[in-house]
Amino acid sequence: MNTKQRRILGSQIIEVATMLIILLGLTAVAHAQTYNVIYNFTGGTDGAFPQAGVMVDQGGNLYGTASYGGYTGGQCTSRGCGTVYRLKHLNSAWVLNPLYAFLGQNNDGAIPYARVVFGPDGSLYGTTAFGGPPDEDCEGRGCGTVFNLKPPPTACKTSLCPWTEAVLFYFSNELNLGADPYYGDLIFDAAGNIYGSASETVPGWGGVFELSLLNGNWTESRFYEFPQNRDQGALPWAGTIFDSAGNLYGTAYTGGPHNSGVVYELMPSGSGWAQQILYAFEDGSDGADPVGGLIFDQSGNLYGTTRTGGTDGGGTVYQLSPSSNGWTLTTLYSFSGSLGSFAILTMDASGNLYGTTYGDGAYGYGNVFKLTNSNGSWSYTSLHDFTGGSDGGQPLGQVTFDASGNLYGTASAGGANGDGVVWEINP
Repeated sequence: MNTKQRRILGSQIIEVATMLIILLGLTAVAHAQTYNVIYNFTGGTDGAFPQAGVMVDQGGNLYGTASYGGYTGGQCTSRGCGTVYRLKHLNSAWVLNPLYAFLGQNNDGAIPYARVVFGPDGSLYGTTAFGGPPDEDCEGRGCGTVFNLKPPPTACKTSLCPWTEAVLFYFSNELNLGADPYYGDLIFDAAGNIYGSASETVPGWGGVFELSLLNGNWTESRFYEFPQNRDQGALPWAGTIFDSAGNLYGTAYTGGPHNSGVVYELMPSGSGWAQQILYAFEDGSDGADPVGGLIFDQSGNLYGTTRTGGTDGGGTVYQLSPSSNGWTLTTLYSFSGSLGSFAILTMDASGNLYGTTYGDGAYGYGNVFKLTNSNGSWSYTSLHDFTGGSDGGQPLGQVTFDASGNLYGTASAGGANGDGVVWEINP
């Protein structure tokens, strides 16, 4: 080998070595985020099986619901009727305070599937899927509630500080008021009216409600019921969102022209709403069964997820873009697991998307993922693959950021006690 050949070979070795260093550096950056379980549910007074995500207040405290656990007497059986909790960061540990345990009685609710949200007055609002007065059209049980939780009027001197619950509204199929609000968050308009979805009606296939405060009582001022023929969609499990004009947008996870779910818009019309389908899923590469709700970006595009369908059958992440000819769907990613996402997506300030899957990931127990947007091109990263063991498994709820960029969420199963976890991913 002559001198010139040695120089070329040496240059090539340096280039390869440099590339390896760069790749190793990129790998280190990609894995710099750390996953931690910050609370393991026990199935006792704290709760069990958290299906919803969490909300973060200005002090960095987390608020959420556990679908089971808590009170086990009366109608609640051995699994419990669910709880609302707060997680507070004290020193280097997270401490859980059960704010309320549902009793499942006539004047109470049971089984909260959705998150609690902060209302205009700063207190917590949410729904229970069951509970309330018995209703023949709800199999003799209660059809669900809308509730409010407020802290005690005086400062609490112990670590356990229960809040006061007030039921604002009882759903009733017998009275054609809807039934069984499942995963949808409540939202408020500027006048303080409350909006959400009920997954069932009799007769019918669910609907969207508006609650207004009249003479000190919350009443259902408007209700849209999906038609019995299911052509306009059926069974809305997620909640709704507003646009700037006051129109509502949401998903119905089944029904529609292809019986694979729809994205819909509701426009105020007199004392009711007029509905139009923005997109009907076909159970192809576009996806099917949109259980999760929607979010807007600053350009007016909608984003959501599907539970099944897509090129690999495990659900999709999609974008709907408005145009003069209607709305155009773009599939951003197709999951390969047995069940995709049940959750609403979360978007950061850079336009990147975050979410969870129920049955995707390396171990088939779901994952936390990120879709990075680079000039309209999307790349996928799994931030954590659940094993179903001590780290948790089968997450159903959306993820939430705090002010420092930490990501929080829940896993409905697994953990130290098998009753689910609350987790944190640090940037």
